[in-house]
Amino acid sequence: METYERIQEAVGYIRGRTDFTPEVGLVLGSGLGPLAEEVEKVAEVPYGEIPHFPLSTAPGHAGRLVLGTLEGKRVLVYQGRVHHYEGYSPEEVVFPVRVGFFLGARTFLLTSAAGGLNPRFHAGGLMLHLDYLNPSGVNPLRGPNDERLGPRFPVMFGAYDPELIDLARRVARRQDLHLLEGVYAWWLGPSFASRAELRMLRELGADAIGMSTVPEVIALRHLGARVLGLSTITDMAVPERDHHATEEEVLEVARRTGPIFRRFVRGILAELP
Repeated sequence: METYERIQEAVGYIRGRTDFTPEVGLVLGSGLGPLAEEVEKVAEVPYGEIPHFPLSTAPGHAGRLVLGTLEGKRVLVYQGRVHHYEGYSPEEVVFPVRVGFFLGARTFLLTSAAGGLNPRFHAGGLMLHLDYLNPSGVNPLRGPNDERLGPRFPVMFGAYDPELIDLARRVARRQDLHLLEGVYAWWLGPSFASRAELRMLRELGADAIGMSTVPEVIALRHLGARVLGLSTITDMAVPERDHHATEEEVLEVARRTGPIFRRFVRGILAELP
């Protein structure tokens, strides 16, 4: 079965549970899972029940689709995502957002936890993605192209929608939130980067490093969706320091920052046209 047919089978299963059509897809990274509980729910579907859907195994990723309304918008909320380091192929990693697109969502807010590379950043800050780096060379579009999913060679200039970036800036000002901005580098993981690798990424122009988001951005832009990327800077990935944050420390910062991040995301949703 081809990718497109697998997507349609998943879409058909979800539509068999509800005829609700979302307009916004919201991928919740570490620390943002509780936002799904604030949705006026129409339906809730565990990933394990959806045909061909990959299962989340990362800490803090519940693995549920929540459909309903939030801030007056019809949303499809991914309570957790899957990652390449879990053993999934790039195509499997982006399968959920492709399904969301064919369910009707045309705007996606992708959130994540990330390590700060920019020395002006600080743990607990929120970063708006302006661009991305993919030093891995791994791409979810590798292989034969299906024109039903997008063109053979999609352009990634303006991968993050300029109008959505401006909207996020306005909401941050209104909430008196100091919003960091920069370039997000995708690191395959699961091991954290070495000192030399962190220095390399910083020299290449990365402001933050994380293990998600970029494959989803590529697949969504291939489809023609609008994308906004936001990260919690959960730790400072500074090669000159003696200590690198542990998984537990990263999750704790994500948890503490969660209420501020959720308020920011809700503000953005409220302002979406």
